[in-house]
Amino acid sequence: MENEKNKDQQQEFKGRNLEDAISLAEHTLKLQRSKFTYEIVTEKTKLFGTKTKEIVIRTWEKTTSDKVPVLKFLDDLLKKFPIDIRYHSQNRNGLIYIIFEGPDKSLLLRKDGALLLALQHILNKISAEKVQTDCDFYRKKKEQALREQAQTAARRVQESGRPETLDFMNPYERRIIHIEANQISGITSESIGEGFLKKMTILATQEDKK
Repeated sequence: MENEKNKDQQQEFKGRNLEDAISLAEHTLKLQRSKFTYEIVTEKTKLFGTKTKEIVIRTWEKTTSDKVPVLKFLDDLLKKFPIDIRYHSQNRNGLIYIIFEGPDKSLLLRKDGALLLALQHILNKISAEKVQTDCDFYRKKKEQALREQAQTAARRVQESGRPETLDFMNPYERRIIHIEANQISGITSESIGEGFLKKMTILATQEDKK
């Protein structure tokens, strides 16, 4: 009943993109985005001399019963953190996306995102659904850097014919390297070692060696 009552009090907000619409909702509702639920109502392109986009979201304030257990855990955890960090979450296709922001967000990205990835690891341990964390487009930048690393190593292998071993990587990083390396003609990749962190080897395929 409490949840239905909140949905009766829902409001809609427009923006040029999702971030603009959410920011407008925060300002109007005087609530942080982590305190309300939103869903995308429409997303369309408008043509008025120039091509522009418009997105409409519908929001309603969260109640205690709305909260996903992993978000309640995160709220309690951040209250104890001596840093100014906030987050907003989205749930798509059974995956919980958590995007961190705030004045101290740079602390999450130090040492190649060590704290950000540690939080993701902890949240996945207690969540029934897979959790993916991000901050300041870290994942996009990291994936691009890994793809470039795989491409550079592959070129050296193609020129020398000798395998090249990369440093220790976690499963997420190895997956990016595997995908990129195996898209390059005559190149493949494999993981070496046991445990969470493994080294990656870029090498020529058997056909290419012949």
